[in-house]
Amino acid sequence: MRYLAESFIAGALRRGRSVEQFLGPIGSPERLGVAYVEVRPTKAAYEIYVHAVEDVGHAAFCDLVEFPPFDVKDEEEAFGRLLAVAKDPQAALATAEKETGALRTRWVNQGLVQDEYWDFVRAGRPSVMAPDGRAWPSGPMTSL
Repeated sequence: MRYLAESFIAGALRRGRSVEQFLGPIGSPERLGVAYVEVRPTKAAYEIYVHAVEDVGHAAFCDLVEFPPFDVKDEEEAFGRLLAVAKDPQAALATAEKETGALRTRWVNQGLVQDEYWDFVRAGRPSVMAPDGRAWPSGPMTSL
């Protein structure tokens, strides 16, 4: 199973591992991009990042961390945009979900977000619905 149960999400974060969630397409038909959110543990807190990258993937290239930033004017975007910092895993997840429209049932371990992206590419890059038929998140950060 790709998606983490809630207890496994908190466990991964407590062990120092990030969790991620693919948010879907951003931009316009003329300039395609995709976004994903990451909750990253640090020594003292949990940081929430949103990543907006150009949609340059194809069958042999789907590693989102290698994609160029969507907003080339924003140097910070090369590493993701820090949205917030939380003191515990539950607060970090709640903040990430509130700010990006992410769903508690769709978190994956670090690195698996590219599998979500690959499903998106194979499905023809649907703009309204995810490959599994659910609507893309509509939080404030997904309208970049």
